[in-house]
Amino acid sequence: MRVALLAESFLPHANGVTNSLLRVIEHLSARGDEALVIAPEAKRSAGPVRYGVARVVRLPAFGWPGYDDVRVSLSRVSRVARELDAFGPDVVHLASPFMLGWAGVRAAEQLGLPSVAVYQTEVPSYADRYRVGWGEPLLWHRVVQIHARAGLTLAPSTYAMDQLRGVGVPRLRLWPRGVDTRRFDPARRDDALRAAWARDGDVVVGYAGRLAVEKRVEDLARLAELDGIRLVIIGDGPERARLEALLPEAIFTGYLRGNALAAALASLDVFVHCGELETFCQGIQEAQSSGVPVVAPRRGGPIDLVDHGANGFLYEPGDLNGMVAAVSALVGDPGVRAAFAASALARVESRTWGSVCDLLMDYYDEAIAAHPEASLRRAATQRREEVPS
Repeated sequence: MRVALLAESFLPHANGVTNSLLRVIEHLSARGDEALVIAPEAKRSAGPVRYGVARVVRLPAFGWPGYDDVRVSLSRVSRVARELDAFGPDVVHLASPFMLGWAGVRAAEQLGLPSVAVYQTEVPSYADRYRVGWGEPLLWHRVVQIHARAGLTLAPSTYAMDQLRGVGVPRLRLWPRGVDTRRFDPARRDDALRAAWARDGDVVVGYAGRLAVEKRVEDLARLAELDGIRLVIIGDGPERARLEALLPEAIFTGYLRGNALAAALASLDVFVHCGELETFCQGIQEAQSSGVPVVAPRRGGPIDLVDHGANGFLYEPGDLNGMVAAVSALVGDPGVRAAFAASALARVESRTWGSVCDLLMDYYDEAIAAHPEASLRRAATQRREEVPS
């Protein structure tokens, strides 16, 4: 299979969209498929020109005001179409499409190529958090425009499915995310790291993720009401300076990745995520795989991931008293923490990236089969490959 992946962000910028794309490319590489990544040009032209089987094409881009690492491409449909036409994909994968994705879905349409759009970021709802709430209806209009033209839209959670169905997006399928259970493992717990964090034997409560307005990390300031805890913030982002001033007693580790991130997560006792705009929330799944119980809002992806009262607690969005009470219940009872951790591990053990990407391949096949021109092209290619040399 030849797959073109259009990404709103890619390496070296690390986020949930990039992480998912890397796992997909690794899966395509293992299958012996071919891939092309079309992404915005990175800051100072950084980033790889190839990843696995995928060649990476960069399009001109500019930095988002106040967050220059986020790159935005306004390339024309014709430019994207030229790249797609030259590669000749069987299917076009639109990763969290919005700006570049809008050009991509129209280019695929012009070339008669099937497309699969992966909904991953609730961009319209960010408008209110960034004090431009008047723009939310316009942003939802763009989301519907893109996804209505795609052959299939893959949503990461049942909440996102319902949300997209409510605004009129057709042809929806559920595609969650996998987790690397070999890396995110309770065995990564680091006693020396914990001793450095909690010198007086405190319970370690932490968050891991981007430090941005939409993550609501400032809500963790309410945990100052609790005695006997040490707050650890894992990650970096534009809000870091403000949060360090707001949470003077917290430990800020900065950005961690790989085994360092895995060790930090496994060394927490309780994981708290206050963001209310998560379409999935991979951080929760990685914490669960690390044997850490979770507290999160009852909205978005966490609803599918957290079994309230079994492997963590959900609180109503905005109810910070409920958040504090949930954290307090876990801090005060090691037995409950251990039981929740065991339940969380049991839930995630089958959520491998291999199984999740196999499901994605099925969706690619479905999109191709539903597209007459693509289905004929693929059948002709397969016949040619079957002819003995």
